[in-house]
Amino acid sequence: MAYLLGVDTGGTYTDAVVLHEAEDRVVASAKSLTTRPDLSVGVGRAIDAAIAQADVSPSEIGMVSLSTTLATNALVEGQGGRVALIFIGFEAAELARAGLEEAMKGDPVVRIAGGHNHAGAEAVPLDMVAIEAAALRLGPEVTGFAVASAFATRNPAHEIAARDAIRALAHRPVTCSHELSAGLNGPRRALTAVLNARLIGMIDGLITACEAHMETLGIVAPLMVVRGDGALVSAGLARERPIETILSGPAASIAGASWLSGETEALVSDIGGTTTDVCLLREGKPQIDPLGARVGPYRTMVEAVAMRTTGLGGDSEVHLIEGLNTGLRLGPRRLMPVSLAARDWPDLVHGALDAWLGMEAVGEHDGRFAIPLWKDGPPAGLAPREAAVAERLLGGPMRIVDAVRTRLELPALMKLVSRGAVMISGVTPSDAAHVLGRLDSWDSEAARKALALFARRRNGRGDRIASSPDILAERIVDQLTEQTVECLLEAAFAEDSSAWPDIAPEALARHPLARAAFAGHRGVIRLSASLGVPVIGLGASAPSYYGAVGERLGARMILPEHAGVANAIGAVVGQIAMHAEGIVTSPGPGVFSAHLPAGPARFPAQAEAIAALEQALAEEASSRARASGVEELRLIVDRDIQEIEVEGQAMFIEARIRVTAQGRPRIASV
Repeated sequence: MAYLLGVDTGGTYTDAVVLHEAEDRVVASAKSLTTRPDLSVGVGRAIDAAIAQADVSPSEIGMVSLSTTLATNALVEGQGGRVALIFIGFEAAELARAGLEEAMKGDPVVRIAGGHNHAGAEAVPLDMVAIEAAALRLGPEVTGFAVASAFATRNPAHEIAARDAIRALAHRPVTCSHELSAGLNGPRRALTAVLNARLIGMIDGLITACEAHMETLGIVAPLMVVRGDGALVSAGLARERPIETILSGPAASIAGASWLSGETEALVSDIGGTTTDVCLLREGKPQIDPLGARVGPYRTMVEAVAMRTTGLGGDSEVHLIEGLNTGLRLGPRRLMPVSLAARDWPDLVHGALDAWLGMEAVGEHDGRFAIPLWKDGPPAGLAPREAAVAERLLGGPMRIVDAVRTRLELPALMKLVSRGAVMISGVTPSDAAHVLGRLDSWDSEAARKALALFARRRNGRGDRIASSPDILAERIVDQLTEQTVECLLEAAFAEDSSAWPDIAPEALARHPLARAAFAGHRGVIRLSASLGVPVIGLGASAPSYYGAVGERLGARMILPEHAGVANAIGAVVGQIAMHAEGIVTSPGPGVFSAHLPAGPARFPAQAEAIAALEQALAEEASSRARASGVEELRLIVDRDIQEIEVEGQAMFIEARIRVTAQGRPRIASV
């Protein structure tokens, strides 16, 4: 009899569940705070608590599966390592496409001569001298490299040559764009490779933490990781392609929602510490985004669930919207709740809050703290002002007013935040929930003091924005409800089968008529609207907030048992699925080019080219699936053959072939 262990690491909590393999039921579940920078502590505590509660021996665990929102959160918050992009065969102007230049955030870009044409033939010889020079120069400055070459999906030779040279000379991880997507959009492929390179260190650290604790406990079982489309992959593949784990946590939550609720048609809304993720469950399965996963401002070329991810969670930053009647807005950045910071550093937090409350005026940074997240010292390669701020934080957390001495140093602190080296602590919806008695996980008294201080801020009329911490807490929770309703309405309008000409889902969700209809407007005109499917609310804080959301939308709100650990459940109920894609083109009459994983090959007949490509793709997908531990392999082949009719005869344009190798992972014998 074997048990399955699911682990989900989010921005705030790490969850663990133990499932009985044969009986398909949850035996135990546990939560622990996600611990940065040492993820192994939080992972270990969650696993230990779940196994102890289940009263099973670690030797009885037959499989461990891991999902995470760390990659998603990092992209939403603009975090990750410093990387270099090797841009082969592209014009400088192409950096401005697909948000690539913005995504680089000032990291180095090296344009190199080379690349292929649409037929896979070499357009310009590869400048290996320039690549080797860039590898030697940039290796000490970056955590990884991304390599993107023109038409690499038609012929990856230049990307492979560049990758091998950089690995040999710079000794850094290298991501090639053709390894992540078979699409032709070069700048978007480059963007996807850059984001992948930026995430490698973070996901490697998480997997290493999980493996180390498994070894400590004596768990001898395969470790799987949930991909963004909900499929499972081996830990080794996830290390190489961490970009494929974006939306891993949300994808796992969809599987968990279906398993827990039994619903086949529903909107699933998962609220975490950093994000709210909304997806449509249709016929028991999540929809796949045909354009590639979109996270925050980035549209990647990674196949993933059609999830709308918004920077809205229980730990979202509370912003003031200045004006005569000051409003509130939440997110997208995640803060450490003051109540949590006070639990770990009570003297610092309570001492500072008491001092601030003893003053008449409220300063710009009052109520906020800088929390260093490094384990063995600040990251390398800091600018002088960043280094000065980091040096002050070597002794541990401190008030922002102490960490930042001048206004010029504030951007330096924010740069450390964007690199994931420092976290800001301030007022969040979690603090508001503590004040209202909806949560009691951390220091409620510190939360009350922080909201009392925040409430003293003044609007354009000079009046305080709230008369008490309780009133401010209600406003913050109301704002969370309002923004959650917006998220769900955007998803509902986007997924509805009706055509909404010239109006984006975001505009429809905020349209006065839509809002009036959901509010049940009664006047000369009567308006009413409601969601046509139930909402499954997931996340530890969902019971605290989602009752009001269901009322606003006129929807049946489902809050299943174990909803707080749905991601961890979804992590162990999925299947392994490996995809391989390729294309057959016709560069001339009677010539058919199959763009194989190893490079293009020509054939005299269309059928021969397609058969050769299918065989190569089947071998590649099967090899990767077996390496990930598939027990019984099944192959699915999708063919999209495009032809046009010319004078009554079919003329071949191209054929796109996709082979999927899938099956349940092998469970270790116990």
